[in-house]
Amino acid sequence: MLQKEMIILGIDPGTATTGYGLIKKTNQGIKHISHGCIFTPSKEQFEKRLEKIFDVLQILIKKYKPDIAAVENIFFFKNEKTAFSVGQARGVILLAAIKNHLDIFEATPLEVKQAVSGYGRAEKMQVQRMVKLLLNLPEIPRPDDAADALAVAITCAHSIKKYLPKN
Repeated sequence: MLQKEMIILGIDPGTATTGYGLIKKTNQGIKHISHGCIFTPSKEQFEKRLEKIFDVLQILIKKYKPDIAAVENIFFFKNEKTAFSVGQARGVILLAAIKNHLDIFEATPLEVKQAVSGYGRAEKMQVQRMVKLLLNLPEIPRPDDAADALAVAITCAHSIKKYLPKN
């Protein structure tokens, strides 16, 4: 038996800013539920920053009860230190999803751009405009990290042809 709808939690990982976006996929298409960012101060102890990301995700998961977590994958990096910290944030994000028995979908930035705009080398603003259009929003979601998270959720919705419920 196919599930008629599913809630997707899109996540754009970061240590200073982790974007999140929630959408509902139905037979009629996709619908915006919520979006925002988890901010952690750079002066705070790194472990505390990771804990805050985990704790806020726990709250979001309990509130919205998503079926799947769609997480942007690290594809390339300019700074090795940044890549390691984002990798640790991704680990915390994946742990929160696993602890809450969510399925996990991962996509690279190139895959997200391709799925949302039709062009894998699209500029950030092109992707953000498409997020606005696809979700029928009055304006581009802000901050950018939240728009990116919604784009990851949309990529998941477009990539999953059918979704079988757990059990």
